[in-house]
Amino acid sequence: MAALLIGVLASACARRADGPVRTAQSAPPIVVQGAMDVEVRRLAGALANVSVESLHGWTFWSGTVDGYPVVISKTLKGMANAAAATALAAERYHPAAIINQGTAGGHQPDLHVYDIVLGTEAVNLGSFKTPYRARGGGSNFAEWLPLDLMRSEGSAGQDPNARSMRRFRGDQGLLAAAREVRDSYRRGRVVEGVLGSSEVWNSEIDRIERFHEQFGTTAEEMETASAAQIAGLFEIPFLGIRVVSNNITNGGGYDGRTGEACQEYVVEVVKRYISEKLTP
Repeated sequence: MAALLIGVLASACARRADGPVRTAQSAPPIVVQGAMDVEVRRLAGALANVSVESLHGWTFWSGTVDGYPVVISKTLKGMANAAAATALAAERYHPAAIINQGTAGGHQPDLHVYDIVLGTEAVNLGSFKTPYRARGGGSNFAEWLPLDLMRSEGSAGQDPNARSMRRFRGDQGLLAAAREVRDSYRRGRVVEGVLGSSEVWNSEIDRIERFHEQFGTTAEEMETASAAQIAGLFEIPFLGIRVVSNNITNGGGYDGRTGEACQEYVVEVVKRYISEKLTP
């Protein structure tokens, strides 16, 4: 991932002269991310005065919401793509805040399709150390230990102090805006919880329950934690917002239309954040 980010940023910097022109007086935009077309098209359609910029595989729609600059970022799917898109957005647009939103799978039975989860925290469910087992010894996920790759400068696998789950906390200002408009969402509940990210689509109930019990996960997806990690390094306020598109723990079948419902809610979050935090 590091090599990818370095290459992407170098290329973006080389092309900076072709990118958006910012003046000292221009307001820093809010960046709203989604991985797929179904997670960004409604957001892009909500912009006024739209321009589109493509950088390799990543697309950015720049415009305004209620007269304030907003950039919609199609990050592509997965942790590496989301991290690279976040670094690009940070370097190119210098955002005031980043919201990563989209669809997710539920991790608890009382969560239903169309419910929305505000990510008070995000965790990386793909970062573990396994204990030693000899050939033929099989594998037991219950024995795996979380691995905090940001805890140690040396080998995290050899550092006993790195055996913990790194938690990326949602920004309180963005959370406040999301809470204040929760009543505007009529397709389901708006709850708060932990978003678990990895490039694994989990369908094993025991594994999902262990994630929920041990790390408090409410839902899983494939981008939030990596975007949160990069936003944190750039010291940019960040929040993950995810709609439950399916929930294997209670038989909730996949509904692709949930992505549109989430985007409509996120537009209201953006408007509230602009009015309360970014305009006089």
